[in-house]
Amino acid sequence: MDVDLLSSYAGLLSLAVVSITAGAFGSLPTPKQSGPSTQAIEDDEDEDDMVERVSSGDAWLFPVMGSATLFGLYLVMKYLGKEWINWLLGWYFSLAGIGSVWKSLTSLARALIGREQWRKFEKNRVLVLRGPREIIALSWRTPSLFLFPLGALPSVLYTFSRSAKKSALLTDILALSFSHNALSLLKIDSFTTGCILLSGLFVYDIWWVFGTEVMVKVATNLDVPIKLLWPKSVAFSTDRGFTMLGLGDVVIPGIFVALALRYDYDRYSRSSGRSFTKPYFYATLAAYIAGLSTTMAVMHIFRAAQPALLYLSPACIMAFILTATVRGELTHAWKWSDSPAQSGDDVKQILEKEKASNEPAAKPSPSTVTDGLGVPTPQSDVSEAEADGDVEAEQEKGKKKKIKKKTELGPRIGIALPVVTASADLYTSVYPS
Repeated sequence: MDVDLLSSYAGLLSLAVVSITAGAFGSLPTPKQSGPSTQAIEDDEDEDDMVERVSSGDAWLFPVMGSATLFGLYLVMKYLGKEWINWLLGWYFSLAGIGSVWKSLTSLARALIGREQWRKFEKNRVLVLRGPREIIALSWRTPSLFLFPLGALPSVLYTFSRSAKKSALLTDILALSFSHNALSLLKIDSFTTGCILLSGLFVYDIWWVFGTEVMVKVATNLDVPIKLLWPKSVAFSTDRGFTMLGLGDVVIPGIFVALALRYDYDRYSRSSGRSFTKPYFYATLAAYIAGLSTTMAVMHIFRAAQPALLYLSPACIMAFILTATVRGELTHAWKWSDSPAQSGDDVKQILEKEKASNEPAAKPSPSTVTDGLGVPTPQSDVSEAEADGDVEAEQEKGKKKKIKKKTELGPRIGIALPVVTASADLYTSVYPS
């Protein structure tokens, strides 16, 4: 028994599980608090504004986009050489890695400090306008500014390294940050969409690994930080090389596991006096571990490349279905939607509670309402829209943000989509000794 190789498999599996767990919890909505301030709501909306939802229509397109990207990379490598594409993508992912590592460090700092303490730091904003339209809108807390040099360091060292082979440590740092942000930014809107996505990429992975040489050629020649590496040695010696897991085999099942955790959270938020149990999250995460372990075992036995989603997709889907069936929640879970509208309802309820708490003790009669100065006004003279002006203003703000999300799709997909498609799914392999 090769203990060094087994330890390498275990290390690689640990990196994948830690990455998925961190990304799944990072995708959870902001915890609701009693009597939050308007500033707190705005801060939470700034975070939610970065989210990109994956619909069923998007899920059908993922295998198509992944195939086009993968085959395009193969053609470039075949006719122009791998050096050109590695140089170009190396620079691209290094630049993207600066923002990715910085965002991950900021999320870690916020989690360690606590949200309430984090909001006490000064918030800085940079706006670039063209008339009334926002072209660029950036905001950050003061600690984030000091974390920027640390976030840029891995990319700088990775890009300007004089070594022929890139550092495995720097590759893992950049890859883990890409994975964390992709899992936090890309959210499947329902289990139906998740099953479509996993099923489509299940076929995609099998075809490109078993049906052609394309996946293997791209995976072994593409040297960019979209893979997790672990040395084949208990002592972390690099003499025997590394085991490798493509980031697509982490992100694709990972966003399904994250959806399961959000469903657990939704069940908890709608209940009263119950602890935050996570049956769906634990079931799908355990299925991921079992599926990836099976991939490694089959690959080790047959000494051949294996499409990881051949095992991961059925494992995650069956874990969800079995858990929902045993709990008698299959119909509800299948119809449930992780839609932005739920978040909008939560904001509306928060604003209504905040408005109610600020009303004067002397309440007007049912036939009157009060204006902004607390003066009773006849109900017939005040419309319902005016009485709920704050809520409508917030809803209008939400509409503007939806428009803004469409215009900002490019930059976010610029980081997330290549990780999900260009690397989806670089098979689990063993570097030659």
